[in-house]
Amino acid sequence: MFSRDLLRGRGLGLAMLGLAAGALASCAPQPPPPAPAPMADQTSTGTVSFSGGAVALGVGFQWGSGVLTFRGRQYPFRVHGLSVLDVGATRVSATGTVRNLNNVADFSGNYVAATAGATLAGGGSIGSLRNQNGVVINGITTQQGLRLTLAASGLNLTLTGQ
Repeated sequence: MFSRDLLRGRGLGLAMLGLAAGALASCAPQPPPPAPAPMADQTSTGTVSFSGGAVALGVGFQWGSGVLTFRGRQYPFRVHGLSVLDVGATRVSATGTVRNLNNVADFSGNYVAATAGATLAGGGSIGSLRNQNGVVINGITTQQGLRLTLAASGLNLTLTGQ
């Protein structure tokens, strides 16, 4: 009878033995957890904010100023550029992320983009610009005014103080 009771309780005994082994194992020194997987290279990423304007009658002219924030510092910059197949006048503001910026000096340059859109009183768009140094700006632009664009455009961004 003693052995039959022991066999019936064997499942419970094995479960208790497993719990005890687990508790002892958790008391043993454990290796440190693995380091988190590296995220995108934050040292080559920054942000921009910009405001300015644009006027066009076939060929458009854009101007403005902004601030690049990179590695905890702020760098002011100027913007001017041209577009073709563009008509209207708008006030523009934008924010964005800068990628592939290994050196702040690589930010200045000629950026190109292709755009299509229309603004009637106000609107927004998402765009991407790239310069000759491989720096990419992905941004969100809001516009106020009246403008019709089917344009290839080029912008020159120049740091004004370092």
